[in-house]
Amino acid sequence: MSGSPGLARPRQGLASREAAVLLILAAGAWAATITLARGMGGMPGTMGLGLAPFVAIWTLMMAAMMLPSVTPTASLYAKTVVSSRPARMTGLVAGYLGVWALAGLPAYWLARLAGWLAAAHPTAAHVVAVSVFAGCGIYQLSGQKQKCLAHCRSPIALLMHYGSYRGRLRDLRAGAHHGGYCLGCCWSLMAALIALGMMNVAAMVGLAGIVLVEKVWSRGPAAGRLAGIGLIGLAVAAIWLPWLASGLHGMSQMAG
Repeated sequence: MSGSPGLARPRQGLASREAAVLLILAAGAWAATITLARGMGGMPGTMGLGLAPFVAIWTLMMAAMMLPSVTPTASLYAKTVVSSRPARMTGLVAGYLGVWALAGLPAYWLARLAGWLAAAHPTAAHVVAVSVFAGCGIYQLSGQKQKCLAHCRSPIALLMHYGSYRGRLRDLRAGAHHGGYCLGCCWSLMAALIALGMMNVAAMVGLAGIVLVEKVWSRGPAAGRLAGIGLIGLAVAAIWLPWLASGLHGMSQMAG
């Protein structure tokens, strides 16, 4: 009987260590992203990058923006891991970021289109920018958004589901499953990032803050809906202030 409490304490401590590691990784990703943004922040579209480097930078950005919000779920997951914890947690994070890396493929083509419009068709780019902000805001208010957010905010239910996973790829599958719900929850915010400018650090910080608040604060769903209203307001403002969408503004820049 005396052994049970003794076993619980180190597992709690290790879970806290895993959370710290994720936050350190996120901080490193932010530092690298900010360094890269110094030379790319004003460039629309793909910033002149090919597919492979674009996806690599996109994944780095997603690590910076998303890892803090997934840390609570990862910490709970770590408590269920009895052996081979570093390898299994690496699998979880790899699965999660793998989903966002795959999302970088359509993001590349969308960013490429944005760069082309900004360079060759500024009027069309202006219309697209307003439409993107409005569409992202409407999605924030949608039932599908709330459904995905509810899954992201209910890690206990997810852990019960992941307990049925077996085999060597179970952690990778769990990370990919959770990443899929996060993608469903946050894709519209990342689409807004393409319109705001891929390496717009202020926009990244703001959107990452929205993601974190949505997922961990008790009033997160309400905050997400408020963000949706804000995006719709941004769409209205962008009608008269096209520079708000730097990812779709500046026709003198290279399309990428």
